[in-house]
Amino acid sequence: MATFSTNEFKPGLKVLLEGDPCSILENEYVKPGKGQAFNRVKLRNLLNGRVWERTFKSGESLEGADVMETDMSYLYSDGEFWHFMKTDGSFEQYAADKAAMSDAIDWLKEEETYIVTLYNGNPINVMPPNFVELEVTETDPGLKGDTAQGGSKPATLTSGAVVKVPLFVNIGDVLRVDTRTGEYQNRVR
Repeated sequence: MATFSTNEFKPGLKVLLEGDPCSILENEYVKPGKGQAFNRVKLRNLLNGRVWERTFKSGESLEGADVMETDMSYLYSDGEFWHFMKTDGSFEQYAADKAAMSDAIDWLKEEETYIVTLYNGNPINVMPPNFVELEVTETDPGLKGDTAQGGSKPATLTSGAVVKVPLFVNIGDVLRVDTRTGEYQNRVR
């Protein structure tokens, strides 16, 4: 099993901490004026979604987590599980529970490709693509003549997510949204 030293820590690296697979969210190298350097690390437990902040002395190492990330297409939800299918031609299907869906649940779109993290053959995390295109299902009426600089209003998308949009956006418009920040990018049609 691979081990990673503190100088190899970077966001996105998957490591084992207290027996659970974790993803490093932030890594800050700190060199105080006096004493030993250390890393202040923020990690997300991939099994339960909790975020931990830990401090590691410079030179410490953690074991790499044996997880596999694969592209899968979203199929449907049965209310309890969200079903995905591998896009590599094997058509294997996996069911993700609510804990695995925490980052992606607001950005689901059928037949869109998501990055699914598997641990011991079970989906433990689903990452949406950086940008998704979703239709507006509910918003206040648009105003003619307003530009993107004018102001903003809330709009509900087909996935249930609510984003702030410019005043000219109407129901039925398809918007491009950045899933990392939840911000409106542009109107597609």
